[in-house]
Amino acid sequence: MEYVYAALILNESGEEINEDNLTNVLDAAGVDVEESRVKALVAALEDVDIDEAVSEAAAVPAGGAAAGGAAGGEAAADEGGDEADEEAEETSDVPDTTDDDDDDDEADGEGLGELFG
Repeated sequence: MEYVYAALILNESGEEINEDNLTNVLDAAGVDVEESRVKALVAALEDVDIDEAVSEAAAVPAGGAAAGGAAGGEAAADEGGDEADEEAEETSDVPDTTDDDDDDDEADGEGLGELFG
């Protein structure tokens, strides 16, 4: 995560996101820099408009994938018409896997106790 934060700092300050600048920010933060991760991040961000990506991420409501999927379905329905409506109906037919049996809930938790002591 530190690598992404360093890239965001560089972007915010108007500096070029390259291997040297990214390494300098990470070094200044006291991070043990892995050159391969720096190269991979710089390559991955090469054609990305970070400001646009951040604004899009900020526009997604908090609440996880279910909320994001619903918002995406609504946007597609507005743009796509009947085809998007059919898609939205298909995604809303998710089977209910909720189990109200208390015995199963207790059994599931027992294994976690053993893992974490």
